[in-house]
Amino acid sequence: MYKFFSVAVVLVVLTSCVSNKRTVYFQGESSLKSDVYKLNNEPYKLQVSDVLIVNIKALDEKMVALFKPTETVVNNNQNSNAFNDYALDRNGNIRLPYLGEINVLGYTVKEVREKIESGLKLYIKNTDGLFVQVKLAGIRFVVTGEVGSPGTVNLQQEQVSIVEALANAGEINGTGDRQNVEILRKTVDGWKKYKIDLTTIDVFNSELYYIKPNDIIYVNPLGRKSWGLGTTGLSVFTTFISIFSVVTSTILIVKTF
Repeated sequence: MYKFFSVAVVLVVLTSCVSNKRTVYFQGESSLKSDVYKLNNEPYKLQVSDVLIVNIKALDEKMVALFKPTETVVNNNQNSNAFNDYALDRNGNIRLPYLGEINVLGYTVKEVREKIESGLKLYIKNTDGLFVQVKLAGIRFVVTGEVGSPGTVNLQQEQVSIVEALANAGEINGTGDRQNVEILRKTVDGWKKYKIDLTTIDVFNSELYYIKPNDIIYVNPLGRKSWGLGTTGLSVFTTFISIFSVVTSTILIVKTF
C-alpha cells in the first residue's frame, strides 16, 4: 500500500510539472516573420453584421445635411448626435440617405469611404471642404470556455489582439488550456476553426494574433478537469490524499470484522 502511495506521489509531482508548462504564457525566444507581419497588417474586409460609423462633414454643413440621418437621441432633455451607425445587412449593403443602398461586402473601410465620396459628387458640385470618415464601430467578438467572464465583448478599437480579447473576458482561469485555444472565424467559405498556443512567444508572430470582428474564442479545459482531479499539482495531491484516506479507512474497517 505504501509503495503504491509513493508511486502516486511521484506521478503527482510529474503532473504538476506538466501543468506549469501548460499555464505559463509566452515561453521561449521570439523569431520575426515578415510574411506574418504583412498578413496581420492587411486591411480588414467587411462582413455581414459588421457595423460602420459614417460621418459626413463640410465647411458648409447645409451642403451635406441631406445626406445625414434625421433621427436624434434624447438624453437628459438634450439632443445628442444623429444616428450614424450602419450595419451590413444579409446582402452586405448599408443604406444612406439619398445615396440609397451601397454594397460594401468584402470592401475595406477606405474603399467604402471612396465609394461614398463618389456618390456625393453626383449631388454636390463643389466638394472642396468635404470630409467623409468611415470606421468600424468597434470589434465585437465572443469568448467562451474556461475564462473568468464568458460572453460577448465589443471593444471600441480598430485592432484587438487575442491577449487583449482574453483579458477583457476575465482571463483564462486555472482550468483553461493555454496551449489549446480555438478561434472560430466566419470566412467567405463558411466557418473555419483555428488553434493557437498562448504558452509560446511565437504567438506574437502568429497570423491569429489579431482577432477579427465576430470571432468566437473558445478556451478548452485541461484534461484533469474532466477527471475531477483539480487544476494544480497541489489540488491534485490534496484530492489524491482524500481518496487514499478513504480507501485506507475502508480497508481498516473491513479488517476489523
